Amino acid sequence: MENSIIIQKQENILELAIIQRIHEIRGMKVMLDFDLAEQYGIETRALKQAVKRNLERFPFDFMFVLSEQEIDSLVSQFVIPSKKRLGGALPFAFTQEGVAMSSGILHSQKAISTNINIMRAFVALRQYVLNYSELKHKLDDFIRETHSKFDQNEIKFDALFNLFDEYIAYKKELEKPRNPIGFKVNRD
Repeated sequence: MENSIIIQKQENILELAIIQRIHEIRGMKVMLDFDLAEQYGIETRALKQAVKRNLERFPFDFMFVLSEQEIDSLVSQFVIPSKKRLGGALPFAFTQEGVAMSSGILHSQKAISTNINIMRAFVALRQYVLNYSELKHKLDDFIRETHSKFDQNEIKFDALFNLFDEYIAYKKELEKPRNPIGFKVNRD
């Protein structure tokens, strides 16, 4: 029982470490080649060679090469400490499908087990985004309902204040001195 809890905690920690290496580029969630190679326990150069030998398995929606502007953006966001880390080569960005395909071309047990953890991290990230979207949708609905109720209550309060103003005016009218009713008798 304790061993399974320890294993689960280790998997959660690994999943969080992988999630931190998933970035959004061109509107897609991706892992960069050097992070993926590190997870697989191989050199980035070896991963790139394997991919280049199997390019037909990596269409644009599985893997793409980053542009200079994207690299500059990653450096400015501290995702990459500097361009020197890249060694002059433009990095590959792998989508979830590309990560799955890369483990298939590497043929190692480490690649397979790492791929499972990476897939779990992508799924966890997607679930987080879905939960966030659902929460945002519910919050938007609440705000709309609140505004609607506020508008309705504002109309009611306006009517209530108008009635109150009329009551105050009526009260003042009642408090004015009135002329006596009846006959006046002159006693002079």
